[in-house]
Amino acid sequence: EIRWAEGAGRVVARRRRVLGALTLMEAPLRDPDPAELGRALLDGIRAAGLDALPWSKETAQLRERLAFLGVHDPERWPDASEEALLASLDAWLLPFLSGLKRLEDLKRVDLAQALLTWVGWDRQASLDRLAPTHVEVPSGSSVRIDYSNPEAPALAVRLQEVFGLTETPRIAGGRVPLTMKLLSPAQRPVQMTQDLASFWRDAYFEVRKDMRGRYPKHYWPEDPLEAEATRRTKPR
Repeated sequence: EIRWAEGAGRVVARRRRVLGALTLMEAPLRDPDPAELGRALLDGIRAAGLDALPWSKETAQLRERLAFLGVHDPERWPDASEEALLASLDAWLLPFLSGLKRLEDLKRVDLAQALLTWVGWDRQASLDRLAPTHVEVPSGSSVRIDYSNPEAPALAVRLQEVFGLTETPRIAGGRVPLTMKLLSPAQRPVQMTQDLASFWRDAYFEVRKDMRGRYPKHYWPEDPLEAEATRRTKPR
């Protein structure tokens, strides 16, 4: 008998001899099949949910990037939503669980390798191009993309760092615009848009009027398209 024991928080492997409902003998099972241990551990993961896995910031973003591609190009990319990954643990995670018995053993699993192996080498070649981890903005900063909403990934960046950027950055081969979360010097949102050109044309001057009053030491040029983007209070 190899099964997940919820009360013990581990996979139990034992040999039992029974006669009907009567247990005649019970002892630990020596050298249980590592693959069977992995299958039993899946039951524990299903009960605990995907959060039981050791997601780092990077592997969580990888999962979200794959979910994004699954939404926007479902013919080529598998469904990597949380529900789909939980339902397909046998396909992508089981090969990496051999011999593991406890949820804490999962820290030894390379989740990035498990996900990338699952999507296949042919798709991996285009992953960084279609769903990059970062976007470089005019100030020179490399800003991480937030894929937590696969329908509308976002880029949170200080307004002064995108002066001169005339069009909204796009991903997925140019098909999906990023939601620009433009931030004040205090890192608070001042505007959200998927149409940066329209923001510069229609809304920037009202934002500028408000921000100049709140942050007078910072750079608020009259012409944001000709101005120098900066990570500093003002350009050098």
